[in-house]
Amino acid sequence: MAAENYTNGNSKSSFKIPEIKFTKLFINGEFVDSVSGKTFETIDPRSEEVIANIAEGDKEDVDLAVKAAREAFDHGPWPRMPGSEKKKIMMKFVDLVEQNIEELAALDAIDAGKVFSHGKIREIPFGASILRNYAGAADMLYSKTVKLNDQLQGYTLNKPIGVVGHIIPWNFPCGMFFFKVSPAMAAGCTMVVKPAEQSPLSALYCAHLAKLAGVPDGVINVVTGYGPTAGAAISSHMDIDCLSFTGSTEVGRLVMQAAATSNLKSVSLELGAKSPLIIFDDVDVDDTVKLALMGGFANKGEFCVCSSRIFVQEGIYDEFVTKFALYAKGITVGDPFDPSSIQGPQVDKAQYEKVLSYIEHGKRQGATLLTGGKPCGEKGYYIEPTIFTDVTDDMLIATDEIFGPVISVIKFKTIEEAIARVNLTRYGLAAGIATKDLNIANTVSRSIHAGIIWMNCYLAFDADCPYGGYKMSGFGRQFGMEGLYKYIQVKSIVTPVQNLHVWNGGQSRPRRTLRR
Repeated sequence: MAAENYTNGNSKSSFKIPEIKFTKLFINGEFVDSVSGKTFETIDPRSEEVIANIAEGDKEDVDLAVKAAREAFDHGPWPRMPGSEKKKIMMKFVDLVEQNIEELAALDAIDAGKVFSHGKIREIPFGASILRNYAGAADMLYSKTVKLNDQLQGYTLNKPIGVVGHIIPWNFPCGMFFFKVSPAMAAGCTMVVKPAEQSPLSALYCAHLAKLAGVPDGVINVVTGYGPTAGAAISSHMDIDCLSFTGSTEVGRLVMQAAATSNLKSVSLELGAKSPLIIFDDVDVDDTVKLALMGGFANKGEFCVCSSRIFVQEGIYDEFVTKFALYAKGITVGDPFDPSSIQGPQVDKAQYEKVLSYIEHGKRQGATLLTGGKPCGEKGYYIEPTIFTDVTDDMLIATDEIFGPVISVIKFKTIEEAIARVNLTRYGLAAGIATKDLNIANTVSRSIHAGIIWMNCYLAFDADCPYGGYKMSGFGRQFGMEGLYKYIQVKSIVTPVQNLHVWNGGQSRPRRTLRR
């Protein structure tokens, strides 16, 4: 794709969308063609036009990438490097990411339809902060001594788990790259990364920046390709020791099955969600409407923790619904590079059609379409922000993860009813509570089956605050030290207190010595 200038009619400046520099696999520190020579097209969701042809990795390419990662782990410097040295290289990586934020944000805008300003100001800086945070932890993986009894003493070693496979979703291509790669790097692991086929460009660019930062060859390998081929090869590979996957629950099942039937590798899964926001009638309605808009329509609804089910207590329900619809109609849907745009296009045609099909399901099953529900524009995968009312708990729009700008607003009476209906889902990733009553907040937060609860806020992520799923939203945690320790194995070393004694079934006896 040739570089293009984007000029907003209301702006005196123009932004130059970058040329695509990296389209090949990144294996052992080099950009290479796939073994088959095949490529696939990555599509611009703004225009439905081809951006570039990307190398299509398959099992043979995954084998080469894993071989490089295994060699780097078994014999390379990274796992053996002092934490302070790893930290320096990772901090250099951070610097390069921050110097190239605009280009990374632009790649995600043309590849995944993400609003350019949000990527530049929020997502990629947050990804860089994750990398910086784990760089700081690289030299803090302390071992400990253990006193066992009078005859024995021991100590533990924190060892990197080995070669890690990262399978990344398309909704946060660049941010998720750093969410997964950063803790594995800090632990001393090597890795094979498979970005989503819908949005591979920023991951390849990040691999280039890692090379410039001095990350040794083989530590980070990127294999672009499709889930059923490249992704499946990573999931089932006998020489991958740990697997981290973010995506749908359906694919998560397949990933876990492959891991279990191969070498029983450890698995971390962040899967689907149907996250609720519970609004009690003591809140300021105007402030809470804004919170609900942000929580529900963030990233055009392509966000696993979006508050796609909003439960509103009956005392303020009518006022909330009226204002919520009014604000939603004011969301500007348009080109991600337009400074006025709040919502860009869905990532691809398949997701666009899936969202529209769920809107039709909602109408057919008797929900009331309050606003939105239609495509926008003459080209591109744009959909209006959509709100349904009169939604029952068994409707598809209330049970299924839609992953688009579609919200169900549901009325409730009591705290007990809200808790019961919120938990009436197979998912459990995130939830929000809006109330001024601390007793209500404490009671409800302890009762919701979800990995992270936001009280009077939403989407409040921090590098030190772990999050992850309950139930069919998966298991394992990202961020914080919990996100690091899944890439660590603890080895215990035990020795006798006195060298002249050996341990023998709970008793000690002196060794025989030669008489002089």
